[in-house]
Order: sequence, then C-alpha cells, then structure tokens
Amino acid sequence: MSQTAESDIKHYTPDITSRHGEHLTEEVASFVIETEFDALPRDVLNLAKKSILDGLGLALSGSVAESGRIIQNYLSAQNLSGDATVIGTTQRVPERFAAFANGVGVHADDYDDTQLAVAKDRVYGLLTHPTAPCLPAALAIAETRNASGKDLLLAYNVGLEVETKVAEAISPRHYQHGFHATATCGVFASASAAAKLYGFDMNPTLRTLSMAASQAAGLRENFGTMTKPFHAGRAAEAGIIAADLVSAGWTAALGILESPRGFFQAHGGGFDLDAIRGKLGNPWTFVNPGVSIKPNPSGSLTHPGMTKMLELILEHDIKPEDVDHIDVGTNHNMPNALIHHQPKNELQAKFSMEFCMAILLLERRGALPEFTDEVVNREDVQAMLARVNFHVHPEAEAAGYDKMTTIIDIHMQDGRTISGRADFGKGSPANPMTYDEAADKFRGCTEFARWPDDKTEQIVETVRTLEDLESVQALTALLAS
Repeated sequence: MSQTAESDIKHYTPDITSRHGEHLTEEVASFVIETEFDALPRDVLNLAKKSILDGLGLALSGSVAESGRIIQNYLSAQNLSGDATVIGTTQRVPERFAAFANGVGVHADDYDDTQLAVAKDRVYGLLTHPTAPCLPAALAIAETRNASGKDLLLAYNVGLEVETKVAEAISPRHYQHGFHATATCGVFASASAAAKLYGFDMNPTLRTLSMAASQAAGLRENFGTMTKPFHAGRAAEAGIIAADLVSAGWTAALGILESPRGFFQAHGGGFDLDAIRGKLGNPWTFVNPGVSIKPNPSGSLTHPGMTKMLELILEHDIKPEDVDHIDVGTNHNMPNALIHHQPKNELQAKFSMEFCMAILLLERRGALPEFTDEVVNREDVQAMLARVNFHVHPEAEAAGYDKMTTIIDIHMQDGRTISGRADFGKGSPANPMTYDEAADKFRGCTEFARWPDDKTEQIVETVRTLEDLESVQALTALLAS
C-alpha cells in the first residue's frame, strides 16, 4: 500500500474490543426490529421508489444479458419449484434463488444505483451499489408472503440503510485491498430486509446478521466479468439463507460487527464507530449524503467524465475527425477500478474510461445498445481508444476521494483545447433525476429487454404509488413473462 493510502486509514483503530463499540450489532438489530413504516419520511419514500423502479428496470434488461441466460438455464437444470418470480421470465423458484437471479440481473449491466460517502478518505465517494443486494431479497420474500407495498418499502429501506451505514463505517482499507463492498456489505441489506419481513425479534435478528456476515465475499479483481454481478446476486441470496436457517433453529454469534474476530476487524482491520453509532436513520442515507441513479451502463467512476464530455461535444459540436487526442485526469484511486484500457468486450468496456470517452465522441450517447461486444470491437471504436489518455491529475487528486473529480482536455486538430471539469454526474444528489427521468431510463431498459409497453407503463405507475399497493404480487405479475 502506498504512503498516501496508509495515511488515509490511520484513524481507523484496530482495537474494536473497547467499550465504545460494545453492543453495536444489537443497535443495528434494534433499528431493524423497531423501525415502522410511519417512521419513513416522505422524501425517503420518494427517493426509494425511484431506486426501486430503477432496480426493476435493470433486472428486466439484465434478464436478456448473457449472464441472465446462463443463470436461467442453471436454475432450470435444478428442477426447482417455488413461488418467487425470476424477473423477465416465466420461472418461479424458491425465494433465495429468485433473489440470487434478480440480484445478478440488477447488477448485470453495471447500471444500478450507487451510494455516496461522507468522509474525505472514502474512495471517490462510492461505497456500494445498494439496491442490487437489497431489493431482490425484499421483493422475493414480499411476493411469496403476499406482503403489501408498504411492507416492501419498509423492508427495502431498513435493509438499504443498514447496508450503507456498515459500508460507511468500515475502514477504507477494505475496498483498497480488493474487497467489493456491494458484495460484502450487501449481505447486511438482504439479512436486515429478511429479518424485518420474517418478523424476527432480537435474538434471531442478531443470528441472521451474523450468518450473513460469514457469507460476505467478493473480490474487485473480477470487475469487468460476469462474476461482478454474481457478487450482488449472492449477497441478495445470503440474507434469505441466513433467515431460513435461523428460523429452523440455527445458531450464530451475537456480536458479529464489533467482535475482535468479526466483520469489521476481519474485513477491514477496524472501523469508524462514529459513522454508524446513532446514525441509522439519522439521517437516512437516501437523504444525506444520497444515492445516485446512473445515466449510463458503466462504472460510476466514468459518469462525471461522461456527463461533462457529452456537454462539451454538444456545446462545441465536436466531430470525431476534428479531435487529435483527449486527456482525462482523475485521482489515483479511479484508475484502480477503471482497469480496462483496451477493452475487447462489453463488460470490460464498463470499466474503461477510454471506451466511455470514445463512444460519446463517435455516437453522442452511451446507452445499453452501445455497450455490446460488437460495438466495442468496431474498428473506429478501437482506433479512438488509442487517442484517449487516462491519467492521474494533481487537481483531481487534491479534490479528495469523496468526489469523482474528472478533468477533460480535448485537443483539437486546429490547435484549440476544449476543457471541462465535473465532480459528479447526472443522477447524483447534486444533479438528481426526477421520478419521470428515472421512468425514462426504465423505459430504455424495458425496450432493450423487449418488454411489452403496456406492462412497462403499469410498472411505472404501480411503483409511483407503491405504498398503496395491497399485494406485491400485483407488481411481480407485471415483471413475469
């Protein structure tokens, strides 16, 4: 680890046996058990419904991805019988397998929402993709138990809040050393949502969180492959496995977060207690610092640059043939995730700043149809990649890691340089989407999945008033073919 990275995490104490961290898991469990629907502020509900709609659209588009086909064939081969919907298909399977398949689907195109961070040492302000492990678990259980829209909203919000606060608290070393936080912290989302919908009291909720923590896994080396969305699917499944076994009498440790051999110590070497103690629902993460909805199906780190690049292209009517080369500068953490500089397939392209800049210049958009193997390997795309220089910029480095500062310099053939800077992209709390804008993105996903227009519009309106829905089964019926 570099000297900079070491200094970033020095305030995270490995001594988590002190009295100050005692009973932390109980505090989390109490939040899960005691929070009721009426405690959810209206602004939290409205923001949650945008992310839920976003997640459902992505599960539909993910169902037609190659990873979706493989998962569907895998589940068919198991001869499973159940009552939970695999979104975008006719398949109905046990809850855990629906959560797994739909979690993979939501994250398949790396187009799902992202959590922002507060602390300056947080790597580029991104911690998890919070909906991918949370919504599939809550939806599967709510469907099979004929729960209401209010029940689903409550379980989803409780799960997402626990997940995001756990991610906020763990030492940044966790991510810097290679763990994928969506996978590792995501298990607490599915576990919390499951415990809420199962109606658990303190002891079984503690055991569910503990069992989920022992399933927490996922390595960033797999970014740009199908195994990245697999992480989200397994995290969604983990909470249901835990809750089911606890229901049958399974035992587990009761202080899994703060224990000297527990989650925070084993996965991060420590944690910031102030980031989680007393912070659950105070404020809700949806409100502050917020959750971003992606405008493009690529890694979040590309979005500020893509937002600014498209603005510059349209404002100056920049043509590909008029560009000599492009410099794209960020802080040093961003190239650690955007690792594919010469992508050869759609999954690698999602983690390629070079591709994201090149495709905007060539097509003036970067949506699902652009992120395909065929487009990535086009001769003009591959040639344009070589004209994009992705590097560390001192100004972006100085801006702090709670931002995704991206500085663009487009060097024209006529000697001009057209420049711009962005810290966050469209869809972030600083530049949010409205519900109607999120619905437009949803329609793009359903069009990609060739989903019927009538079902698409019914889903948009059902989620808009989700708290009025008597049975979640009315929603899942619209998501099944």
